[in-house]
Amino acid sequence: MTETVKPNPLSPEFNASAASTAYRSALEVIGAVEPRIAAAITQELADQRSSLKLIASENYASPAVLLTMGNWFSDKYAEGTVGHRFYAGCQNVDTVEALAAEHARELFGAEYAYVQPHSGIDANLVAFWSVLAARVEAPALVEAGVRNVNDLAENDWTTLRRAFGDQRLLGMSLDVGGHLTHGFRPNISGKMFTHASYGTDPVTGLIDYDVVRAQAKEFKPLILMAGYSAYPRKVNFAKMREIADEVGATLIVDMAHFAGLVAGKVFTGEFNPVPFAHITTTTTHKSLRGPRGGAILAQPEFAEFVDRGCPMVLGGPLSHVMAAKAVAFAEARQPAFATYAQAVADNAVTLAEGLLKRGGKLVTGGTENHLVLLDVTSFGLTGRQAESALVDSGIVTNRNSVPQDPNGAWYSSGVRLGTPALTSRGFGAAEFDRTAELIVDVLTAATPLSAASGGLSKAKYNLPADVAAKTQAAAAEILDANPLYPGLDIS
Repeated sequence: MTETVKPNPLSPEFNASAASTAYRSALEVIGAVEPRIAAAITQELADQRSSLKLIASENYASPAVLLTMGNWFSDKYAEGTVGHRFYAGCQNVDTVEALAAEHARELFGAEYAYVQPHSGIDANLVAFWSVLAARVEAPALVEAGVRNVNDLAENDWTTLRRAFGDQRLLGMSLDVGGHLTHGFRPNISGKMFTHASYGTDPVTGLIDYDVVRAQAKEFKPLILMAGYSAYPRKVNFAKMREIADEVGATLIVDMAHFAGLVAGKVFTGEFNPVPFAHITTTTTHKSLRGPRGGAILAQPEFAEFVDRGCPMVLGGPLSHVMAAKAVAFAEARQPAFATYAQAVADNAVTLAEGLLKRGGKLVTGGTENHLVLLDVTSFGLTGRQAESALVDSGIVTNRNSVPQDPNGAWYSSGVRLGTPALTSRGFGAAEFDRTAELIVDVLTAATPLSAASGGLSKAKYNLPADVAAKTQAAAAEILDANPLYPGLDIS
């Protein structure tokens, strides 16, 4: 009797036999040089197959995307842009970059796309410098005695900010779900600009656009930043653009987390940032399910400035990753991806409801996107204790601050949960409700231990071994029914 292999949600056209042969061959070649690396790669697949991965910023790329990164494009330098390179012999790189940008424009309905950024922070840096270049007069630098940014003394950010006229950035506060690249002082974004942060309503946890408008009118930023890494609701980008226009700001939206929901047409109208933002930045992994990297979409007035990303911020583009971005964008343009994206959002609601009905406390009381932020103080735990107890039980999450967090960013009081990865494995409502049950069971059973200095520790905890074992067994049962890369055998 022939074994039935479950269809791969990652790629309906997935050829398990061909992929198995490709990976076995690759591991054989790698192992001949450094067997420990081959072993680590093999173990990573085993670990990912055997854990409930709920990290909101992680996903599983298709074998086609992964295999695209292992090729000769890795050997090529290609500084510049399509048709205007500083190295010879880049005709194939031109093809790859042009295709990736074309797919990105079509996927998101954008007029311009730039696919060279190596990461999300690179994309944001290119966006920031592009706005400065487009909107701040170069003579200001000369008058300040700065003829070249490289002439600045190390860490002399005060001089740089003054040279650009102390330009201002207003972004979402890190402690209510913003990202460190949106003006957090230790990050380069907080050093480049005089910055301020907007928060959320202390009762509802939601963005109050009237408050943001009033703050923007008082602060008068050059850049209004929207987007998030731990805000479990939609953002009205039409309102954010109105605010930006009222104060003469450039609206930059960082959609790194929810790009897949935009691509899959889950976020439309005023919740789709692309028609409203002057510049939209993103990563290409996370909910978009591509390779690790970044991309930028922009309105035409900023195109020439974004094109200067290299050498302004970036070095040589990673051509092999741009090729993988093209493949991922092509996959996301297929009808199956829209079905996947809607399932990601639906599954997040199911996970949230499953936690709520079992006594969990959620920031904003629920979700409208791909993530859920669970306040674990109701279990008597810190975020660090909860994260560790869940890992012990085969459930991978990450601790995260909640608004007005009493435990700070390191220990935190929350756990961030995301549905993109497990949805890629085929999880549906039943599986996510069961996952919610397992999470609550573990957190209910875990207890903080005493600290050596007295009181309760913020890091140490106790979790009964039988609870961890029972949860691991239950998780394995769900995972076995929803295999990662079904049929792929690298043994």
